[in-house]
Amino acid sequence: MKATRFSGLLLIGALAGCSSQRTSAPADWSESPRVWPDPPDPPRIAYQHSLSTPAEFGSKVSTFARFGQWLTGTGKREDRLRKPFGLTLDENENLCLTDTGANTVCFFDRAAHRWHSWNKVGPVRFLSPVSVAKRYGTFFVADSTLGRVIVFREDGKLGLQITNHLQRPCAVTILNDNLFVADSQRHTVVKFDLAGNFLKEFGSRGSGEGQFNFPTHLAADNTGMLYVTDSMNSRIQKFTAEGEYKGAVGKLGDSPGHFGRPKGIALDTAGRLYALDAMFDNFQIFDRDGRLMLAIGETGSQPGQFWLANGIAISRDNQIYVADPYNRRIQVFKYIGGE
Repeated sequence: MKATRFSGLLLIGALAGCSSQRTSAPADWSESPRVWPDPPDPPRIAYQHSLSTPAEFGSKVSTFARFGQWLTGTGKREDRLRKPFGLTLDENENLCLTDTGANTVCFFDRAAHRWHSWNKVGPVRFLSPVSVAKRYGTFFVADSTLGRVIVFREDGKLGLQITNHLQRPCAVTILNDNLFVADSQRHTVVKFDLAGNFLKEFGSRGSGEGQFNFPTHLAADNTGMLYVTDSMNSRIQKFTAEGEYKGAVGKLGDSPGHFGRPKGIALDTAGRLYALDAMFDNFQIFDRDGRLMLAIGETGSQPGQFWLANGIAISRDNQIYVADPYNRRIQVFKYIGGE
């Protein structure tokens, strides 16, 4: 298989929210490894479990709510994820996600063991919520169809709608108390303060350093660096918070260390970069210097297998959450290796 094979395929599903049909791996692959890499190499990544319903996250239903479900006959209905897509963790390690199958934004409050979801806030109904960030009790949701970032509080009260300098926002992240938005239509990254005021933007369409060809995902590390998935250029670019180019990881190819259709990115506490690839149904781990450490995954529905994986988030104790949309689940892994 040659890298040139992918030049046409990359055009399919480059934008956030796009997908293609494929056949899952056989269901009898029950002996899939739960630790990677295989022996005799020392293990680095361990599979933990999968999450598909609020109950599996640990959400508790009050006695009053259970009684109401019994009265209305809704108690047996399973509120399963339809197509979990974008993931993030807030400053209290609460998991936030977007579900583009249900067009909802979901939030699991770990301390209260409560699951919350919104398909609209105020008069605004979500049409394609593809990415979410959260800080100080406020959600920032990129809706690529609405062409705006919707801002609202935990009580569901609409705050504001950011439309300035945006056409098709597909990713949001917060760095240094500023909101960064990747716009795939304009091939730029736009910087706002948390009140929605425009500060600056950087990038233009192209393949040079600091240019983009459909940027689709964002992440920030603990040193103040911003990472951008430059999807159609098959690479991850690194910038300062002011948009100064600092390097890139990956290029087009079908071997480890290369990308076919890079998607979600995240960094752990040691600065390791995790990058999902929807074409190969895997995620790759790179060290601080951009060297490949490990590639994990393949097409299928067993642990460690994916079907167009999209979003990823990593906790402070290096729990790794991966949105596996077409398997209708979030897979949870943990980094257990050394440096």
